[in-house]
Amino acid sequence: MLHELLLALLGYTGDLIVDEREHRQSLGVPLSPDAPISDERAFKLAPDVSFIEPSERDLIERLITLGFYYRELDRFATKSRNLSWIRSPNLSPLERISELSKKKEEKPSVYRRAIANGIVEIMSVYRSAVLHIEQKLLSESLPILATVTQGLNKFHVLLPPLYELILEIERNDIRGGQLLNLLHKRCHCGVPELQTCIQRLLWHGHQVMYNQLASWMVYGILQDQYGEFFIRRQEETDVDHGSSHADVSRRLSRLSTDDTSLTDWHLGFHICLDMLPEYIHMRVAESVLFAGKAIRVLRNPSTSFRFHDAASHQQMQRGPQKIQGFVGRYPFLKEPLVDSKLSVEDLFPQSEADKIEAMIRDLKESSEFHKRSFECAVDSIRAIAASHLWQLVVVRADLNGHLKALKDYFLLAKGDFFQCFLEESRQLMRLPPRQSTAEADLMVPFQLAALKTISEEDKYYSRVTLRMPPFGIPVKSSQVDLMKGKLNATPNVSSEMSLDGWDGIYLDYSVDWPLELFFTQEVLSKYCKVFQYLLRLKRTQMELDKSWASMMHQDHVEFSKHVNDSGNSSMPQKRRQYLKPAWRVREHMAFLIRNLQFYIQVDVIESQWNVLQAHIQNSNDFTELVGYHQEYLSALISQSFLDIGSVSRILDSIMKLCLQFCWTIENQDGFTNTAEQITEEFSKKSNSLYTILRSSRLAGSQRAPFLRRFLLRLNFNSFFEATAKGVLNIVRSHPALPVLNQP
Repeated sequence: MLHELLLALLGYTGDLIVDEREHRQSLGVPLSPDAPISDERAFKLAPDVSFIEPSERDLIERLITLGFYYRELDRFATKSRNLSWIRSPNLSPLERISELSKKKEEKPSVYRRAIANGIVEIMSVYRSAVLHIEQKLLSESLPILATVTQGLNKFHVLLPPLYELILEIERNDIRGGQLLNLLHKRCHCGVPELQTCIQRLLWHGHQVMYNQLASWMVYGILQDQYGEFFIRRQEETDVDHGSSHADVSRRLSRLSTDDTSLTDWHLGFHICLDMLPEYIHMRVAESVLFAGKAIRVLRNPSTSFRFHDAASHQQMQRGPQKIQGFVGRYPFLKEPLVDSKLSVEDLFPQSEADKIEAMIRDLKESSEFHKRSFECAVDSIRAIAASHLWQLVVVRADLNGHLKALKDYFLLAKGDFFQCFLEESRQLMRLPPRQSTAEADLMVPFQLAALKTISEEDKYYSRVTLRMPPFGIPVKSSQVDLMKGKLNATPNVSSEMSLDGWDGIYLDYSVDWPLELFFTQEVLSKYCKVFQYLLRLKRTQMELDKSWASMMHQDHVEFSKHVNDSGNSSMPQKRRQYLKPAWRVREHMAFLIRNLQFYIQVDVIESQWNVLQAHIQNSNDFTELVGYHQEYLSALISQSFLDIGSVSRILDSIMKLCLQFCWTIENQDGFTNTAEQITEEFSKKSNSLYTILRSSRLAGSQRAPFLRRFLLRLNFNSFFEATAKGVLNIVRSHPALPVLNQP
């Protein structure tokens, strides 16, 4: 009876103590290790045992429930550790293959295997207790049930909660980060012994997580065969959410490089919230994601990337806001290597990898999970990765030089170049763009302007390419708004507006590795949006200036002609009186466009550029730099009113009206009717613009801190304010005179 009881305590039933489930299923055949965990206690005394007192029967049945818990825990550990084939050495090859195929269908879990190792540790303590009881009973004459009860009493507190734990794991198929989350919740109990056991299981689970963290944040390798880590590859979610492979390929094709590191940076990995334990904050998970992606980039440098020569660094120092301390902070840049390829050791020294590995090792060796220590370690690792990525992008890849180039070309800081380009292409832009050759036609004045204004020292010009969107393909939002804002005027005016097909002009900028981490397609599209807006504005300003020069030239020609012919200047005087309203309207247009241009170029672009340069000088963190640059672009767009539909539409309409007016000046036929319509429409639009901009929602907000200066320059003599209130009306106060007959 003693050995029958001791064997039952270790999960082996016999004649006196039986497993009801085995008897019901197969007349006493032992259950296979793959059978599901039983949700009811199946160990019972055989019903035909009659020599045991009822009180002893109750005590024995209470004891043998520990054996049932042990057996189920042991079966779970054997199944999770995938060691069942060791117990069956006599399996035939075909049976072994079938067993392995079953294991593959069950989707293994490294986290369950780790928890199973912890359960095996606890079970070894239980087995030692049973062995100690056996030795004690065999060596001394002691009451059997009392001795067994005393020796195993503490396990009544441990084994039932552990059994409920594995039952929940099996039922809900819990794995990975979800399993860590479950164990972390079970740690909070009022039983010290049970809390110690659960913490030990959690420690085993954390060992797997730390190994995955070390692989990810030291080597940039995602070691997650069964999808249990909270960092996942992006392609998996695309398939899960029904996204086709074509969509994924289209997203990958947007990158202009074949480097795997850049592909992984933009689209490769994401945080899986289902596998993220609740006690790990989302900010910490994002730091883990960033650190691993940064290490992947640093450990996989592009073969085409080379050090910049000394001239590039000197040019960086000559910028408007000098980035001081780059060379001083990093001694290896004092003598830049010319045309030498990078190695992994240059970008990410082994000493730094050892430092990160030591941090993770310290976390692994701790007996308990300390949230603060974990977050501090992750933040330190992220800072190391961000610092080395900053060195790569800012120092080695000359980020500031490229930012200056984008400012020069996309933000029209090279005003002489674009002034020359618009003058060279002025006659071309008077005609509708030809579908097949529009881009090639523009390249001629573009290259001429470059020859006249850009020196050979400008190494960034070769990266800039002028583009026209293909006909029939929708252009960017700013272009769409421009196309839709047609003027309700005469058919002649509407036909002239077809020339705005040139508003689709945009720039391409060639970006090499690793700057594509910084200048993403989204960033470049924002630059293009601002460029199209500024180019339209500059084109409008140039046309207004040219129209004034044309009118003055025509006036002088007419005046000289009449003086030479008849010596009578009365006719030119009448013509001047007739054209004065047009001159006045042109001046109002030029006044508004000039002030708007000054506001955007000086108050917005230059001020924000100085802020960005200060951030670059004081920062050594790549993610901070990305955030500062995003703030810079957002400020450019918001303070230029490109994100306010009502304002941007009015500005587009005003620019169109200005262009129409300039073209109408040159076409004297039907001048009176068209000029009146343009003048009246311009008065309405300019008044609407002033009314919207002076509203408290805009003028009183922080989104446009220099807007009040712009309004002050516009309304320096209260003209706009009076006109907006209806006190003064340009058209009605200056009626057009009849057309003079040409002599």
